[in-house]
Amino acid sequence: MVIANPIYDVVFKKLMQNTRIAKFFIETILEETVIEVEVKPEGLFYDKKKPETVEETIIENEIEKQKLLVSLALVRFDFVATIKTATGEHKKVLIEIQKSRHPMDIVRFRNYLGLNYQVKDEVHFESGKKILALPIVSIYLLGFKLPEIATPVVSVSRQYVDQITHHIIKQKSEFIEKLTHDCHVVQIPRIEGKLQTKLERLLSVFEQKYFIDERGIVKEYKYMIEDEHIKEIMDMLNYAVLDPETKRLIDVEQEVYRVYNLPNTDWLEVQEKLEKTEEKLMEKEKAIEEKEKTIENQAREIEELKRKLNI
Repeated sequence: MVIANPIYDVVFKKLMQNTRIAKFFIETILEETVIEVEVKPEGLFYDKKKPETVEETIIENEIEKQKLLVSLALVRFDFVATIKTATGEHKKVLIEIQKSRHPMDIVRFRNYLGLNYQVKDEVHFESGKKILALPIVSIYLLGFKLPEIATPVVSVSRQYVDQITHHIIKQKSEFIEKLTHDCHVVQIPRIEGKLQTKLERLLSVFEQKYFIDERGIVKEYKYMIEDEHIKEIMDMLNYAVLDPETKRLIDVEQEVYRVYNLPNTDWLEVQEKLEKTEEKLMEKEKAIEEKEKTIENQAREIEELKRKLNI
């Protein structure tokens, strides 16, 4: 079967928008039963504000130049899934897909983790919804190899260990669970199309072989499809090959990564420059707001004086 390469953000997004596929993907990687799943793609885009003064316009133009560069690295989709396990535990699953290795990626991953530790989630119970800080599990799909690790999938799981007796503690603490997290790393280039387990069958979808084009967008899936979940994934990926809009978005994404990986571009420096420039704009906005408040207060005082004079 001819399919679209699922490592592209637009294609992977389509898979994750299907609840059954998202559930199969997450519970296969986590190796635990998932009863409920809700996936929300989160685009890391910058908001645009229309400048209102000449001074703001000058600053905004400089910001836009920097945004154009930084957005090449940062405008992408990340996926946040809220799941309920068979034990009734709710977790937040962060899914990252990164095709190329870049020094800035670690910074982005850390910032993204920090952001999600700060954000609470809406969880639905039979008694109603609650806003909670959920334990986090992260899944990284990497389009490059980690030279120190030979296996295609690594699970980094925590253990509670009594440091006095060195015995493993089976009980879990809510405090610890919400401040630490497990991690699963998939090295896509190390996938070899083995089909013995459910995990290997899922990973075979991401195998980077048997391409029928020179750009690595379309490939042939050459294995027997016996799992109903894999068949559903294949059907969606096959449709993506024929969809003109998906093809257009893949072209855009390829250009983004081409520019992102140009040599001699210090993306951290670019981002720092953007942040400093945006700070200037925020200071200007704050000054404008304070002036507006002063004018409003003066207007109220004038109206009050007029009211008294009329009396």
